[in-house]
Amino acid sequence: MLDRLAELRREGKKAALATVVRVRGSAYRREGAKLLVAEDGTTTGNVSGGCLEEDVREVALQVLRTGRPQLRHYCSGADEIYAWDLGVGCEGQVEVFVAPASDAWTRERALLQERAPFAVCTIVAEEREPGPEKRLIVTATRCDGGLGSPELDAATADRARELIGGAASGLHEIAGRLVFIDVFVPPPQLVVIGAGEDARPLARLALDMGFRVVVVDRRPGLLTRDRFPSGVRLVQSDATHVQQHLLLDERCYAVVMTHNFADDNEYVRALVRTPVSYIGMLGPRRRTERILGALDAEGPLDTSRIYGPVGLDIGAEGAEQVALSVVGEILAVRSGRRGLSLRERKRPIHV
Repeated sequence: MLDRLAELRREGKKAALATVVRVRGSAYRREGAKLLVAEDGTTTGNVSGGCLEEDVREVALQVLRTGRPQLRHYCSGADEIYAWDLGVGCEGQVEVFVAPASDAWTRERALLQERAPFAVCTIVAEEREPGPEKRLIVTATRCDGGLGSPELDAATADRARELIGGAASGLHEIAGRLVFIDVFVPPPQLVVIGAGEDARPLARLALDMGFRVVVVDRRPGLLTRDRFPSGVRLVQSDATHVQQHLLLDERCYAVVMTHNFADDNEYVRALVRTPVSYIGMLGPRRRTERILGALDAEGPLDTSRIYGPVGLDIGAEGAEQVALSVVGEILAVRSGRRGLSLRERKRPIHV
C-alpha cells in the first residue's frame, strides 16, 4: 500500500487513506486495516470483507475534495448473518477514520525497510479543520513530528512505546484527546534455501502473504530474475557464508529445500547456530532424522524450532499445495497457533 502511495506521489496524484481505528465485537478486519483511495477512485487494500469499501471510497473522494478528514461509524446490529453479509462481522461495530494521505508516509515506508517496530500516532476527531495532518512517529529511541503540544507528544510517546512490539493498534484517550496509535511491525523474513522449481510457488505465495522473501542457493544458474517475482531478493551463497549475506534473527523463518542431502545438511547446520524462529526441512521424515541425528552427535540440539517434514498436514500434492501447507505452518507458528480447523476453536478467532 505504501508502495502504491509512493507511485501516486511520483505521478503528482492525491490520495486519501482510510484506517479502521476501533472495532467492537467481531469484524472482518481489525484496527489498523487500511484502504488507500486515489483521486481517480482506484483503491488498494481493504477495511472489511468488501461491502464497506464502496461507501468508504465515496467518503475518501469527498475528503479529497474538501480536505476535511472524517470519522465514520458502521454498526451491524444484532443479526449475526446480516452483519456478516454486510462485511462487518457478527454484532460488529467499526469506526473508520479517513484523511488525506500526506507526504509524511514516505518516512514510514523507509522505516519498514528496517528491522525494528514503530508506531504512528494521529489525533482522531469527528471533524477536523483542513490543514496538514499532525502526526507523531515513535520508535524505541526517537520521535518525529508532533501532535500540537509537548505534553501530548510526551504522553503519547510513552503509551506508544508500551504497545510497540505487540502489534496492538488502537484508540487511546491521552491528555483529553483521542489518539489512534497505529503499530507497525516490519514484515517477517522468509529465507528459502534452494532455488529449484518448487521454491518458485513458495516464494510467490509468501510474498503475497506479506513476507520479505529471500531465495538462497549456491548455484547461480537457478538464481535468475525471470524465475522469481521482482520483490524476491536472490542471494548466491553456500552454507558457510550465508550469515555474511543475511541477518538471521528471531524475525526470520527458513525453509531448506535444495534437494541435495549434503547441501541441506550444511545449511541446517548453519541455521541451528542462529536465532531464527523456524527451520523447515523439505523431504521424508527419515531423511530429516538422518540430518538431525548427525547434528545431534556434534552436540546437544534444540529441535523445538525445527519442522521436518515441513508444512501442515492438509494432504498437499504438488508444489503449489506444498507451498500453501508450508506458509500456513509458518503463520501458525508465528501467531502461536496449532494450525487446527477453526471449527475446533472455542475462543474468538482474533484472540
